Amino acid sequence: MSLPEALVTVLGWDECPLYKVEDEFKISGLALNTPYGKSACMILANDIMELPIKYSNMNSNRHYIFDCSGCSGMIRLQYRKEITAENITVEGKSNEVDIVVNVLNKLPLFQSLEESNLRKVVSFLKLNKFEAGEQVIKKGDQGKNLFIIVSGRVEILNDAGLQIAELGRGEVFGEMSILSGDPVIATVQVLEPTRVLYLDGDHFRKILNEFPSLQMYLACLLARRLADTNVLMSEELSSGMTGRLSEMPPTGLLQTLNLNQKTGILRMELSQGKANINFRDGEVIRAQYHEMKDKDAFFQIIQEKHGRFKFVPGLPEQEMNLPGLDDFMSLLMEGVRLIDESRAE
Repeated sequence: MSLPEALVTVLGWDECPLYKVEDEFKISGLALNTPYGKSACMILANDIMELPIKYSNMNSNRHYIFDCSGCSGMIRLQYRKEITAENITVEGKSNEVDIVVNVLNKLPLFQSLEESNLRKVVSFLKLNKFEAGEQVIKKGDQGKNLFIIVSGRVEILNDAGLQIAELGRGEVFGEMSILSGDPVIATVQVLEPTRVLYLDGDHFRKILNEFPSLQMYLACLLARRLADTNVLMSEELSSGMTGRLSEMPPTGLLQTLNLNQKTGILRMELSQGKANINFRDGEVIRAQYHEMKDKDAFFQIIQEKHGRFKFVPGLPEQEMNLPGLDDFMSLLMEGVRLIDESRAE
């Protein structure tokens, strides 16, 4: 019996010491060609060389997913026959989607989504690679993309170039600037060779609107980051915080009050006069600015770039039972959408 030529591609990776996602093995007769520059794992080689016989009668347009036997790590692979050059091209396009879907399925941000929904997300994603020392985004740049780390590590740097946080596989960054429309507030620099998937702002907001579970994940992520890096601000808010919008943009300020579940009145002096936003347990229950009220006032306030603010804890008793204007994240995203439309015009 003649053995077919076949390709075996790494779809998923879990601490395997030798191979990574997208590495490819080629079976030609009784020979196994490993990825260029990488040595052979005898456990995996034995797994792979059993495949041509095991799947000798497989339909040529099908493929098979399997896990390696495992040693110190584990990888998921796809076996498919290599029939013709035309077949390889078609299979390759499908295979790229399979690879990314398997990667996304292991990332915390996307674990709540079904595979069919993950495939929708994949159509919007792009891949980029960075070497150690490169900057992915720089403080002051206009935020355009949400980044998801597939492999490698990055560090978040403050104005002095000191590390304030470190992010690794599965973690995201860049989301705050997209949601707020404000410039990036910190520089992200690569610590080791890193691959990232990224979404542009329009597609990111579209996906958030379609999949509410992602909104919940990001809200929890922001809360954790705030708890880790902004405890002092939370204490200041409790006693009554003052500042300038040029130092802390409205979107960041409002999200801080929301995530800390604050109750009180945010008083502001803005370009068109006085403005107030009333919070109860972090939710917006009332807003007023110039002659505008509630949502109209809220949407106008988040567009302001200059002015002063003061947060005053506590609400009048008669306001404690007022209904909220809307879910805070939905309210904020609608405001950002209106800002985008205004800029486009």
